[in-house]
Amino acid sequence: MKTVRALLYRDIVASVLFVALAFLSLFYFVDFVDALEGVGQRGRTAWHAALAALLELPGHLYELMPIAVLIGSIYTLSRLAQTSEFTILRTGGLGPGRALGLLATLGVAFGVATFVVGDFVAPWSERQGVQLKARFAGGLSIGGAGAWLRERRDGPGDTGQPGRRNVSVNVAATGSGGTLLGVRIFEFDDDGALVVRIAAPQARVGRDGTWTLNDAELTRWPAARADGPPRVEASRHDTLQWASTLDEGVVAAAVLPVSTMSTLELWRYSEHLLHQEQASQSQRIRFWRKALYPLSCLVMMALALPFAYLHARAGGVSLKVFGGIMLGISFVLLNNLTGHVGNLQGWTPWVAAAVPSLVYLLMSMAAFAWLVRYR
Repeated sequence: MKTVRALLYRDIVASVLFVALAFLSLFYFVDFVDALEGVGQRGRTAWHAALAALLELPGHLYELMPIAVLIGSIYTLSRLAQTSEFTILRTGGLGPGRALGLLATLGVAFGVATFVVGDFVAPWSERQGVQLKARFAGGLSIGGAGAWLRERRDGPGDTGQPGRRNVSVNVAATGSGGTLLGVRIFEFDDDGALVVRIAAPQARVGRDGTWTLNDAELTRWPAARADGPPRVEASRHDTLQWASTLDEGVVAAAVLPVSTMSTLELWRYSEHLLHQEQASQSQRIRFWRKALYPLSCLVMMALALPFAYLHARAGGVSLKVFGGIMLGISFVLLNNLTGHVGNLQGWTPWVAAAVPSLVYLLMSMAAFAWLVRYR
């Protein structure tokens, strides 16, 4: 059995690595050509374009890993079936259950590798890529209206008035080094009246949630007094410290692309939105999709196994590999479709994320059982 395991694992791993390398080479070339458009602007060179394309490779590897596993496994198993090597292995005692167990173990190993790349390598490289783009672009724009964050507070707040406070924070863009640009903070009382407004061209967020705002303009609307009309208090501060529960993790999740977040960061951000009574369905679906995505490698292994039981006359290796590519594309399409439909229809997040994998796993097991029983 050790010899069989070594044979299967060596060939499958080599094929998967070859397929992944081929895909990554193609994506790197496309990203590099796309990045060349900015060469010569703000001191950007071809080396910076090559570096920007290189930093995007871990994210591509994370997305392509299940498809590479599927194509590489189908190629190896189809080749073994065509040369009758797999038939010899079956005659030597490699039963369906044992073959499924061997490939399941390898699928788990590929899933662990996918998790490591998606939770550690890809987020880091994506952040470096965002900082590189921000450095040469003079900042990173966050859409037309910028990014909005919300915080609810219980207590008197900055004005000393009792009751609950609702705070809304708008960030127009991000600069290099994690600087926030065009920051505006609005604090409302429980009746919806504006009581505090803070505007600052630049700000930084600490790990404890303390915001350091530079050249901040602070405007207060205190409660009306019985002995006179309401007044407005305005002041300017070179540096203003603003305490908040919106720490750097929450802010980064709001202003940076989703690809820069790990599974745990997605969970924390979705919990923050839920606690602040904001729409969190999309983020919760993203969390479950990212959490369950490594298991896709196990599903791809199960999809590839029936190809080993097809007769050599059922098509050449190239035809089976083409079928594997179509299966991989259909899995990606279904995965994206269920995510969007689940967000629109309000499905349970983990159900929307797990449906594609469950559907393809059942399909593969049904095909495997039929081939073993009747072929």
